[in-house]
Amino acid sequence: MNITIIGGGLAGCEAAWQAAEEGAEVTLYEMKPQRFSPAHSSPSLGELVCSNSLRGAGMNNAVGCLKEELRRCGALVMEAADATAVPAGGALAVDREAFAAYLTAKIEGHPRIRLVREEVTSLPNEGTVIVASGPLTSEALSAEIAHLTGSEHLYFYDAIAPIVEADSIDFTKAWRASRYGKGGDDYVNCPLSREEYFAFIAALNAAEKVPGRDFEKVVHFEGCMPIEALAERGELTLAFGAMKPVGLADPRTGREPFAVIQLRQDDRHASLYNLVGFQTKLTYPEQRRIFRSIPGLENARFARLGSMHRNTFLNAPTCLERTLQFKTIPRLFFAGQITGVEGYVESAAMGFLAGIFAPRWSRGLELPLPPATTALGALLTHLSESSPDNFQPMNVNYGLFPPMEDRRRKRTDRRLALAERALQELAPWWQNTRPLQSGQEQN
Repeated sequence: MNITIIGGGLAGCEAAWQAAEEGAEVTLYEMKPQRFSPAHSSPSLGELVCSNSLRGAGMNNAVGCLKEELRRCGALVMEAADATAVPAGGALAVDREAFAAYLTAKIEGHPRIRLVREEVTSLPNEGTVIVASGPLTSEALSAEIAHLTGSEHLYFYDAIAPIVEADSIDFTKAWRASRYGKGGDDYVNCPLSREEYFAFIAALNAAEKVPGRDFEKVVHFEGCMPIEALAERGELTLAFGAMKPVGLADPRTGREPFAVIQLRQDDRHASLYNLVGFQTKLTYPEQRRIFRSIPGLENARFARLGSMHRNTFLNAPTCLERTLQFKTIPRLFFAGQITGVEGYVESAAMGFLAGIFAPRWSRGLELPLPPATTALGALLTHLSESSPDNFQPMNVNYGLFPPMEDRRRKRTDRRLALAERALQELAPWWQNTRPLQSGQEQN
């Protein structure tokens, strides 16, 4: 049983390790040092290029739960992170060079993994393949994937708007409604007076922006302009655009406000809401400060902040099965950020699952999907059940988890309860999923 894996980042390394542990003979292709992406400089596998932090370690943060799930399942990336961790308060941070060196040594030392240092420019025509080429997939391979998926299902940059936790919205100021009452109460509306609107525009114009790197510079379509770029076009541009109040009478006054900021439901549980049209390049601190000046969002908790950057990713709901298989070519699996997850840990998690799924599919075995109540399962739900019309990459967050029946708990207690449930339900799944030995069959 042979598995080909394209890409030696966190997802590719994790997929290779898990597939090899399943008994597969793995060929892992990594184009470095033959060719480097614009963001990479080290020949090592698993190079971290954006940050040395793998984010929060506590269970009050969903990424902490995801890391613990991976740790309990024997993920290589977590082994490497724990072995090379450095002090970082409540976060898991690593020595980047030591982390990459650890991963590289483990991959090179595995008897069933063959590491090939060359660029893959086209997808293999046969055999089981895992594509883990990352957010900066090379032009040649991107073109191949675009041909396969249809160019309308492959994106080359994110235009991401912030997402707010629903229970942090102040509904004494905001209200639910659609324009002219059409479509039900599909949106949450935050009204601004004339004075509040112009203060908001002034804050946008004065705010600190994230400088773009050369490889991230894109020509934005009119429908995907950063909100601060629109504000620079004129003080009233947004009042006649994303913030137009037409058809949205404030139920407290019976009149249309000067401007309205709308939030759209972003998950099936109605626990997350997306700020419509608010893709942005403001720095994270500026986003928190300025967006919390919006009436109704003064105490907003952000499940995700906005960004605009280069990122090659699939419209997963249209292209991928829940098992990470390409819908029309089941021998082809995808893993990592290209699937539509955001973040190093999430990318490694998709590599972990693809590395388990691919060898079992090759053997004709049933694929062991993790429970939807786990962080692993919640990410698969995001990829398979999100609306394809506005699909965007997402970090793991508790808003993606099925809610607890008892919602009366405090927020922290509720999150800890979700984590406890996730780890409880992970245990029997992993007990029945542990890597198969070579030649062993599973019922």
